[in-house]
Amino acid sequence: MLMQHKRHGSNHHEMELPQGKLHLFANEEVFQTFEAKVFEMANNNLQIPRNQYMSYTPDAHVGIGTCIGTTAVWSMKDGCVSPSIVGSDIGCGMRVHTTSLHKRDIFTKEIRRSLIASIEKYVPTNERTNANYDDIDVMRVVQHGLKGLPVKYVPDERWLTHVEQSHFIYDHTYLKQLPPKIMKYARGQLGTLGSGNHFIEIQYLEINEEYAELAAKWGLFDGQVVVMIHSGSRAWGGMVGREHNKAIKEAMNQWGVSNPDPSLIYAPIASPEGQSYLNLMYSALNFAVSNRHMIAFGVREAFRDVFGAGMEMPVLYDLMHNYALKEFHRNQPMLVHRKGATRALPPGHFLNTPVYKETGHPALIPGSMGTSSYIMVGKDEGLKNFYSICHGAGRARSRKATKQLVTVDEFEQSLKVGTDDEILVNHRTLHTILDECPQAYKDVDQIIDSVVGASLAAVVAKCKPMAAIKGI
Repeated sequence: MLMQHKRHGSNHHEMELPQGKLHLFANEEVFQTFEAKVFEMANNNLQIPRNQYMSYTPDAHVGIGTCIGTTAVWSMKDGCVSPSIVGSDIGCGMRVHTTSLHKRDIFTKEIRRSLIASIEKYVPTNERTNANYDDIDVMRVVQHGLKGLPVKYVPDERWLTHVEQSHFIYDHTYLKQLPPKIMKYARGQLGTLGSGNHFIEIQYLEINEEYAELAAKWGLFDGQVVVMIHSGSRAWGGMVGREHNKAIKEAMNQWGVSNPDPSLIYAPIASPEGQSYLNLMYSALNFAVSNRHMIAFGVREAFRDVFGAGMEMPVLYDLMHNYALKEFHRNQPMLVHRKGATRALPPGHFLNTPVYKETGHPALIPGSMGTSSYIMVGKDEGLKNFYSICHGAGRARSRKATKQLVTVDEFEQSLKVGTDDEILVNHRTLHTILDECPQAYKDVDQIIDSVVGASLAAVVAKCKPMAAIKGI
C-alpha cells in the first residue's frame, strides 16, 4: 500500500493512506514494529463516511475489523457509529483501589497466598457466575449502573464519585429488542473476571518524584499496596455486540454498502440501527462499571478476612477503554470511539469527573503479566489525540504463536519463580495461562515512553506486581 509519512514533533507520525490520514503515536523502536496489516485495517476504517479523525496509540495491534489501540471520531450531527471500533467487550476497563499497607506488610509468600485464596472465595475464577451476589437485580444494574446496586454493596461515597461515569443514561425501551436469553447468561455474572487478559493484580507503587505532590493529593505513597482490576461487561456486552453485528450487517447489505473487510460494520448515528446500538451499548457500559465495582467489593472482603474488619480500600479511579462516547471537541458534539484506548484528561478539563477537576484524573495503564503497570495523568497537549493514550502493552503475537514460541520455563523466569520476589499467581500450572506471559506482549516501558514522549500524558507512579489472579 502506498502511503506518505510525515512527522509532527516527537513520537507523532502522520500516515497519508489512500482513504485518508492516520495519526500514530510511537517512538522509533515501537514504530518499526508495526506490520502492514495495521495500516491496511486503518485504510478500511477510513472508508467509513465523514470520518473526522483516526489514530493509533503505540500498543495498537490487529483486531477484528479494527485494530485494538484505535481512536476514531465522527460528528454527532452526520457521523457514524461502528461496533467494530468499540470492540466485543463493551465497557472493558480498569480500576484501582488503594490501601494503607506497605509492600513489606505483604512481602512473605504466605500472606500473599492467603490473599489469593481469599480473593478466589469472593471472586470465583473457575466459574462463569458468582453466587455471592444473587440478590442483585441485573435489570436495575443495566438500567442505572452503580445507582442500581443495593446500598449494602456501596461502602462509601467514593465508590460512586471516583469513577469515569457511575451510570449511563439512555432510552430503556431499547432493552425490549434484546433476546430474553440475555438475562439467563448475564444473571450472576456481576463480580466475575472472565478469562483472557482480565485480571486482579496486587501491586506496590514507585512514585515518580517529579509528580510526588500530585501523587500525595491522590493519596498515593512510595511502597503503597494497591489492587488493579481489569474486566468488562461479560455476557451482557457480548450479546449486545453479537445482536447488533448481525443487524447492522444486514442493514449494510440493504443499503448496498460494502467494505474490503466484512467484519467491519457501521451505521449512521441517526439511523434506527445506529440508535439501537448506541442505547444498548450504554446498557453494557452500566454492566461493565458495575461488574468491576463488585469485583472490587469482593477483593475488599478478602483483604478484610486477612487483615481485619477495619481494612478499607478507597477507590482511586475506574475507567473504560472500549466504548463510543459523546464528547464536546472543537465546539461541537462528537462521537469518540476508543477501542483499546484510554481517555487521559488534563487538569482543569471540563470533562473531568468533579473530584478530579483540579488535578486531572488517574489514567490506569496495565502492563503484561509480570511487568510493571502505570498510573498516569493527561496533559494539555493530549488535545491533538482527543485525549486518548494507550490501554496497555498491546499484544506482540497471537495466543497460538505464543504457545508455540515461549516455554513455561521462560514464563517462570519472568515471574521470578523460586525467589523471594516471586510474582505469585493463582494457577497451579503456568501452562494454562502461557498465552498471557510477558513475551506475548510489547515492551510496556517502550509503550509508556512513546506516550510520554508525545506529550500525551505523564507518569505519576509505576505499579510493580506482587501477585496476580487470572480467570480460567
